[in-house]
Amino acid sequence: MSDTLESALSLTEQMRSGNLFAEKCPSRDVLKHVTSRWGVLILVALQEGTHRFSDLRRKMGGVSEKMLAQTLQWLEADGFVNRKSYPVVPPHVEYSLTPLGHEVAEKVAALADWIEGRLPQIMASRERDARSDC
Repeated sequence: MSDTLESALSLTEQMRSGNLFAEKCPSRDVLKHVTSRWGVLILVALQEGTHRFSDLRRKMGGVSEKMLAQTLQWLEADGFVNRKSYPVVPPHVEYSLTPLGHEVAEKVAALADWIEGRLPQIMASRERDARSDC
């Protein structure tokens, strides 16, 4: 086998194995979508059930309409979110988790729960760090 073919196969194998440290690994994009601030909040919110776009926007204070739409599109493209559009005026769109979405939502919810549980320690560390800067 030629060196070129071997390195091409090696790259393909690396991409399939999800080597997050490889610059062009597609896993990085999925990780970015799932662990972004809005990605986490959307996944956790949809664990409660189906939501309309406006419900999600109200639930997540501070998210712009554009950022919410973009993040929902990413999560839908990754196979984590179902989008159902109803042919009515005004438009009615609902979002829910796919089976894969339920799996990843459990993981990010566990991380969010851990952060909430450790928040006093985290905040104390921030305060110590801020005092040491003075």
